[in-house]
Amino acid sequence: MQQTSAQKPTTTQFITILGIGLLAVCCASIFIRLARESTGSSSAFIGVFIAFARITVASLVTVPLGFFAIRKEKPSREAIRLGVWAGVALALHFAFWISSLSFTSIAASTTIATTNPIWLSLWAWLVWKQPPSTRVRFGVAVAFLGGILVAFGDTGGSSQATNPLLGNFLSLLGAFSVSAYYLLGQAAQKAGLSITAYAGVAYGMAALVLLPLPLIFSVPYTGYPLEAYFWLLLLGLIPQLIGHTSFNWAVKFLAPTTVTMVILLEPVGSAILAITVFRELPSFLTALGASVLLSGVFIAVSEKQKS
Repeated sequence: MQQTSAQKPTTTQFITILGIGLLAVCCASIFIRLARESTGSSSAFIGVFIAFARITVASLVTVPLGFFAIRKEKPSREAIRLGVWAGVALALHFAFWISSLSFTSIAASTTIATTNPIWLSLWAWLVWKQPPSTRVRFGVAVAFLGGILVAFGDTGGSSQATNPLLGNFLSLLGAFSVSAYYLLGQAAQKAGLSITAYAGVAYGMAALVLLPLPLIFSVPYTGYPLEAYFWLLLLGLIPQLIGHTSFNWAVKFLAPTTVTMVILLEPVGSAILAITVFRELPSFLTALGASVLLSGVFIAVSEKQKS
């Protein structure tokens, strides 16, 4: 049977849980960079191992709990199928976005990765035949201009970017896939999966999809310093288990676009942490482009928030 509709949480609950989730995900790029540096690996594909390790740590907690939740709740096959596809989208997101951090700056990568409100709006246009308003089109144009500035902005400053264009492109692919992840996650929960069952299905499936990638790209699973595994553990427990699960909980009650509006603050928090931890000061062009891009995203989706 499908679960009954849950009572909508209060505004205080939304603010508290989304605030905790935001703080958690702001740490993600920092933990990823620390884990990558601690491995001592020079492989350009070390990101696929970090992605696998991140979701595997979270899955060790969510899969057993999700299994028992599914046995108790008996959701429909359609709900489980949607959760599985959400896990595939999540795996793609991590593979692309985490790999992008090997090539571009934290500020540029996280900014581009949080453009998903625009892609969600375009999805509504292409799939649900809801044409964008003039305001939305203007916001997209502004965001596109900001994206161009970000794409070519890592030639100065104290950035660790080694191949900004490739890194920014991978981050963009990550934004596409995480948009699908939120849409499928909302559909799965509305079809009957509780947040416990959904996290078990989606995170478990993402771990399975990512499992063979290190082998395919000749990246070892073991043999790294203990410090690397420490950062990977924190990555799985804080940004993933706490951060992502908080947003997944909220997306059942709120439109995915609304939830991703909150995530627009992630690049700000991540950039501040990057300056503090790595002394990674974005170039003027990157900072300007990020501001323009996020402004465009806000313009594009703020009208929808009023409706």
